Amino acid sequence: MVSENPVSDNPLLTPSPLPYQLPDYGAIRPEHYLPAFEHAFAEHKSEIRAITFVRSMPTFENTLVALERSGRLLSEVSRAFYTVSSADATPEIQKVEETLAPLMSAHYDSIQLDAQLYWRIKTLHDQLADLDLDPEQRYLVQRHFTEKTQAGAGLDDDAKARLTEINQRLSTLTTTFEKNLLGDTNDLAVVFDSADDLDGLSEGELSAAAQAAADRGLDGSYLVTLTLFTGHPYLASLTKRTSRKRILDASRSRGSRGNAFDNRDVLREIVRLRAQRAELLGYATHAEFVTADETAGSPAAVHDLLRRLAVPAARNARQEQEALQAIIDAGPEPFALEAHDWAFYTEKVRQAEFDLDRAALRPWFEAERVLQDGVFRSATDLYGITFTERGDLKAYHPDARVFEVHNADGSALGLFILDLYTRDTKRGGAWMNSIVSQSELRGTKPVVVNNLNVPKPAPGRPTLLTLDEVTTLFHEFGHALHGLFATVTYPHFAGTAVFRDFVEFPSQVNEMWIYWPEVLGGYARHIETDAPLPAEVIEKLAASETFNQGFATSEYLAASWLDQAWHSLTAEAAAGDVEVAEFEASALADIGLDNPVVPTRYSSTYFAHVFSGGYSAGYYSYIWSEVLDADTVEWFRENGGLTRSNGDRFRERLLGVGGSKDPLEAYRDFRGRDAEIGPLLARRGLTD
Repeated sequence: MVSENPVSDNPLLTPSPLPYQLPDYGAIRPEHYLPAFEHAFAEHKSEIRAITFVRSMPTFENTLVALERSGRLLSEVSRAFYTVSSADATPEIQKVEETLAPLMSAHYDSIQLDAQLYWRIKTLHDQLADLDLDPEQRYLVQRHFTEKTQAGAGLDDDAKARLTEINQRLSTLTTTFEKNLLGDTNDLAVVFDSADDLDGLSEGELSAAAQAAADRGLDGSYLVTLTLFTGHPYLASLTKRTSRKRILDASRSRGSRGNAFDNRDVLREIVRLRAQRAELLGYATHAEFVTADETAGSPAAVHDLLRRLAVPAARNARQEQEALQAIIDAGPEPFALEAHDWAFYTEKVRQAEFDLDRAALRPWFEAERVLQDGVFRSATDLYGITFTERGDLKAYHPDARVFEVHNADGSALGLFILDLYTRDTKRGGAWMNSIVSQSELRGTKPVVVNNLNVPKPAPGRPTLLTLDEVTTLFHEFGHALHGLFATVTYPHFAGTAVFRDFVEFPSQVNEMWIYWPEVLGGYARHIETDAPLPAEVIEKLAASETFNQGFATSEYLAASWLDQAWHSLTAEAAAGDVEVAEFEASALADIGLDNPVVPTRYSSTYFAHVFSGGYSAGYYSYIWSEVLDADTVEWFRENGGLTRSNGDRFRERLLGVGGSKDPLEAYRDFRGRDAEIGPLLARRGLTD
């Protein structure tokens, strides 16, 4: 039976009855999405026509304000859907996304490339010096003009048609890449028949592996699911080399096995089309196209930083490798160190040099306590905000928890949603996204989501985090704070809408509170005894901060360089039949990071950040932002650390401006000067 009123019957097309406009996910079904998108596309096009058909000359009000008001329904439907498609991608949702990808691309191209709209914005931009605008309004004109120019709005009709064709194909390919990666990651999860094969794991980790197997109908077995990155937390603990090798081999083979999930042809076509698009837009390469509108400014600046760091990182990694090999050689059955051995023997060296077993620290990192007494508590101390769980509000999945956030004065700030656990329908890694962004123009408050992929223990068992997972939780919450605190007038600047190579800065700064004494003392308590993490362990953690940084920096830089290498190909070079493994080997040799014992953090066929995410030619952003981050940590230490006055300054001058100000200008406003690289080099042990 066909509904007589598909609009009123579709919960995506009627105002949400829930606080903060949280989508009513309990009422939304997969079949609601495509009709909602179709309706939202039509409404947005109508709003744009109303702007471009205005007979009067362009003004800020009739063009920019009207443009900022437009597309609200499409934004709401999109955010509701893409939150689900990344975190709970059932087959029904995947089918919707495959259908939607080219439609979404075509729609946004029709807006970005609209000649009349571009003329109106360009007219205002040309008159900018004579317009009576405040700084945010002036920056809005500049950003819309720059973004539309770079998107190709000034091209002729034939070039625009080709550009639209490329963009639509790329949207399909990136969706395919992500679908293939999810499918192959699930397919390659490693099944072990006996707990003996997983010797070295804790009781809780074994419980999680048994539960994961049971969830797939493999009762009595143990299933180790793969992480997004090349390595795996269990490699540090597993005593059997064969088990470690099985996990790492599975991880590194994703997307390159010649099966239905093979991503090699997909990524080659992505690279080729991105290079062609860059050429069409007047750039030599995709990397040049991307960095032209980032704080870096050019690929040359990025390459200079990566090469500068690669030499000492590779040197330190070789020294670390020698130390690991020495331990193996001193054992009863020496063998040559391989990649799957690195984490295991690194922990042995850590124990020998620092008397520190990181795997044994998990009982001190119970997830709920880390969240409440660590992540939330540090935010309360620094910014005065408080968190109240809203069990009455349901998110998109039963595991996703909703918290209401209030300012120190009791005023409502927004909602924070935490989705902690891994599942087969969730993509790998960890991320933050916004379901609703703050905007004074629209009268909206933020609703932000943090997703992680922590293995879920059996019912009744506590969730004990690794130190890396603790770091990830603090990191992603830094993004959440950015999304919660940004206070802007116009939606274009809302939340984390900043340059890609600046967006990781707030999240990396938030990691500093992990070891801050009054924070650590609150959350790092033993699950059984409530005893705090011993002072001598804390001292050893501090002393070992630069330990294994040669490996960590090398694997990250290797991935960043692969991203740059692929996207530095010209259209002519990308047109050839590039063999993926050979290309990777050549690129890593070029920067001196071709050590087989230190594999890249992501190989191309499972490099979701750049082939299905928003980091193409931009994975360097993490280390680029870390220059600012390390310099900011120094500022906090010099100015008293975890204080409300410091938090208020950081919130007001950096987090609170969202994208409404040039990020480096905002940084100078906060810090009083440009960032210096020295603190980063010291942090990573890259000084001589």
